[in-house]
Amino acid sequence: MAEQNGDAARQSQAQAPKFSVLAQYAKDISFENPNAPRSLAPQQQAPNISIQINVNARQLAANDYEVTLILEGGAGEGANTLFKFELKYAGVFRVENLPAEQVQPAVMIEGPRLLFPFARQIVADAVRSGGFPPLYIDPIDFNALFLQRVAAASAPAVV
Repeated sequence: MAEQNGDAARQSQAQAPKFSVLAQYAKDISFENPNAPRSLAPQQQAPNISIQINVNARQLAANDYEVTLILEGGAGEGANTLFKFELKYAGVFRVENLPAEQVQPAVMIEGPRLLFPFARQIVADAVRSGGFPPLYIDPIDFNALFLQRVAAASAPAVV
């Protein structure tokens, strides 16, 4: 009887949905401080900070997906640019035992959610190494970002 319960538990565990991180890495990182050392002087007012976020994914194998989190931004504009950065931070994830309709949301929501803290720290360190206070990007709701992307893709084209 105990063997049957153990076998059932192992079989149930084998069929449980799994979302595993196989690797994570910086694909591309760029930091520019185009007006240094002038840009390092104390500022009269807080600079305008802009940040753009994007998520891309591609299938590598039957159950493996590469997710790339792209963070771009900077402080200041034009001749008053203090700094600019771009980071493409990626991970390879394995998705197992998930229904087909749940794979894309898992990859596009959970993948970047797991990558974001690491990417956020890389940006903060790069900005600090550029001579500025670290830039800590606010948390991102990847579920809302995914739903927004799905809604935009299903919206009828305006002619």
